[in-house]
Amino acid sequence: MKFFRQLNQFMVAGAKAQAQWELEMSTNILKSRKRLLVLGLLLVPAIIGGVCFADQIGNALPSFIGGKTAYGPSHYTNLIFGASILVGVCAGLITGCIGAGGGFIIAPALMSVGVKGILAVGTDLFHIFAKAIMGSVLHRKLGNISVGLAVWFLVGSITGSTLGGYINRALYDKNPVLSDTFITIIYVLILSFLAFYAMNDWLKARKKTVTIEAGTKRLGEEIPPMGKRIQSVSLPPMITFDEGITAGGRKISFIFLVISGFIVGMAAAIMGVGGGFLTFPMFVYGLGVSSMTTVGTDIFQIVFTAAYSAIGQYAIYGFIFYTLAMGMLLGSLIGIQIGSIVTKVVPGITIRGFYACTVTAGFINRACALPGKLVKMGYIQVPKNVLDILDWIGNVGFFAIIIAFALWVFWCFFSNLSVLRAEEAH
Repeated sequence: MKFFRQLNQFMVAGAKAQAQWELEMSTNILKSRKRLLVLGLLLVPAIIGGVCFADQIGNALPSFIGGKTAYGPSHYTNLIFGASILVGVCAGLITGCIGAGGGFIIAPALMSVGVKGILAVGTDLFHIFAKAIMGSVLHRKLGNISVGLAVWFLVGSITGSTLGGYINRALYDKNPVLSDTFITIIYVLILSFLAFYAMNDWLKARKKTVTIEAGTKRLGEEIPPMGKRIQSVSLPPMITFDEGITAGGRKISFIFLVISGFIVGMAAAIMGVGGGFLTFPMFVYGLGVSSMTTVGTDIFQIVFTAAYSAIGQYAIYGFIFYTLAMGMLLGSLIGIQIGSIVTKVVPGITIRGFYACTVTAGFINRACALPGKLVKMGYIQVPKNVLDILDWIGNVGFFAIIIAFALWVFWCFFSNLSVLRAEEAH
């Protein structure tokens, strides 16, 4: 029981680190006219393609996206583009308001409306890659990046991304339903941990009048027990880091960095995420790296891991839906900013409650979808009417909670504009 409790804590800490990264990237994009111009130029090919070839593309889509042959067109339709913006806004609101990665709802949302799992993963990775490139703040974080840690970590992450992408493509080539089932199982496992911890944490917090998050300010400055054991292993080459925190720095064997990078890279390629939700707990709790060095290295790895995974493992094979990716990017930029502002006028306990509900909604959505996929694979037998009920519960419950959350955040934002403006004035 203690192991699962610690695992939940690690994953939540990682989700918060991922949210901080996304907020920083989005803020840097919106504050730069040049980056906004680049973002606009990226939409030009999609719009031109849609205007010139809308009829041909529209007639071709059902046989491609719904079949075994992958097809990732860079086309534009009002419905697809508008829906993708809404998905991005909701994910951004969760990230900005709750302070935890909202990307976990993107793949479930896309898969719920019929997008193939592998296409949802590739599209989400491309959206993360675009955000990382345009919003990169490496020039401000160079002092927090250990080149040695980053290089060996990237050796593992590139290898892991290659394997993860190969697994997804191989499963899709064998059977598209098998691919969707595999991706769904991964999401069910990950979201179950987050949902259990978040809901348990919220229910406990409701009984208390004061909530204290002990130790968050000094997170990473002290080496945890596991980090001490790992750093005691002398297997050359040994990498030195955190010289500014510990006299002479700390040392760790390259093999642990490669292994960590491999796990993060494979998870990123399979799930369609940047991998930051794993990097933070692995480095801080597992390897004993300081929080500041972890943040810098995490930004560094996300740029390269997301770029390699998006382009090298999905884009060149046609597994990216560009219209969806650009719409989600635009939506997330808006949602993250509004969500982060709303936290100034909303009680913390309420925010934690919505985090618990949204993560639980994502878990229920994928859990309800899993039996139907297992039936299609012939692994289990479930009456069709039961599957229909499960699909209805999973989809309606998921979107109802996400939409309710989004409307609540916007209501809080607009109803408190005067308060927020007064704070800005001071």
